[in-house]
Formats: sequence, C-alpha cells, structure tokens
Amino acid sequence: MSSVIIRVKLSPKAAKNAVQGWGEDRFGGKLLKCTVTAVPEKGKANKALIALLSAYTGLPQGVFSIKSGETSRLKTVEIQSVTDDSLFSLLNCKF
Repeated sequence: MSSVIIRVKLSPKAAKNAVQGWGEDRFGGKLLKCTVTAVPEKGKANKALIALLSAYTGLPQGVFSIKSGETSRLKTVEIQSVTDDSLFSLLNCKF
C-alpha cells in the first residue's frame, strides 16, 4: 500500500475552514496552507484539519494521520492509499 507525506501549515482560530493553496517554508520546501475555525486545544484543530483535508480531497478521514507537529502549526501529514500523482491532481485541481 502506498502513502504520501505532505507538510501542512495550519492556522487555527481562523474565520473559516479552508485550504489556501501551496506555499513554501523558510527552506524552500513545499507545504499546504490550511485554516480551521477550531481552537488548538485537546487536538480539536488537528481533528478539524483531518476533516478539512478529507472533505477537500474526497478521501475518507481514516487515510489521514498526523505524523509530527501535533502541537505545532507546521505538521507532517501521511495520506495512505494514494500516490504522489493522484494526490497532487486532487489538490491542484482545486486551485
């Protein structure tokens, strides 16, 4: 089974839940910028991020897992059962 790792910059307590698009970190690496209305307490923002990514891509929530950055704005998210090409076509077609 294949999986893809993406970096996500999450902004909690935002006005709306949204995928803002691709950006770069300070080292030039790609990351997906997302906002959620949930507060960063007791994993609420992380759960909202998973729900947002699921709704946005049409993939089930169970394929998403946060591998690192649970208490940080910068997160590493693993997506199971997808390839780079299929995931990026799902994400890029939305921009």
